[in-house]
Amino acid sequence: MKMKKLVLALTAFAAFAAPAVAADMAAKAPLRAAPVAYAPSWTGCYIGGGGGFGMWNQENTRYIDGPPRTLVSAETTAGGRGYFGTIGGGCDYQFSAAGAQFVVGAFADYDFASIKGQLGTLNAAIVGEEKMSSAWAVGGRIGWLAFPQLLTYFSGGYTEATFDRINFNFAGAPFGTANTYLDKATYKGWFLGAGDEYALSFLPGLFWKTEYRFSEFDLRNNPFRNATTNALNGDSLDSKKYTHTIRSELVYRFNWGGPVVAKY
Repeated sequence: MKMKKLVLALTAFAAFAAPAVAADMAAKAPLRAAPVAYAPSWTGCYIGGGGGFGMWNQENTRYIDGPPRTLVSAETTAGGRGYFGTIGGGCDYQFSAAGAQFVVGAFADYDFASIKGQLGTLNAAIVGEEKMSSAWAVGGRIGWLAFPQLLTYFSGGYTEATFDRINFNFAGAPFGTANTYLDKATYKGWFLGAGDEYALSFLPGLFWKTEYRFSEFDLRNNPFRNATTNALNGDSLDSKKYTHTIRSELVYRFNWGGPVVAKY
């Protein structure tokens, strides 16, 4: 009889105690927070560096300077190609409009280059190596965020390119110096570009940017000079130049990161 009462008492205690124990266990179990997605902030400043491949083309016309100035040769073309390194920086601002995210910004960059080609002049049997050794640009860009990590954009602005001194040699026999040169020259112009920039997830703040850029420069008159005396030879070359470049850079932003609402 006593055993039966003890069994009934233990059963009743277990029945009442089970919910309390379960509630206590539930209260002590840690709650896992929902994962928070992070997207890069495009508002702020950055620096970058990289390199690329470039080509230049030009249209040349040779004159006797006169007076009067007299055309010696019809327009000829020449070109060069090679590689360059680049460094630069800028600042961007991200904003929303029409239900989408956009970025506007300003930037500047400098290219140190070795883009070479051969320059010859019609009706003169001389030829020289021409090299674009540097260029710089300042401008702006506007882009659309295809998704939070990817910016597609267009760019444009002002640019200058420097072409080194050209020393001419005879193109045929007798071989040797032609004792004439064109001096180092800087060409001024404008550029347009298009590219994309992607946030690299393995290192916050690091981005990868790739851009195609076309530049057109103003027509410049370049007088031929005597290599011995540096005196003017009395003739000159009018040259108009164009460049095409493909550049790829690693960019570091000082304003990386920023929580956004996760979508699940």
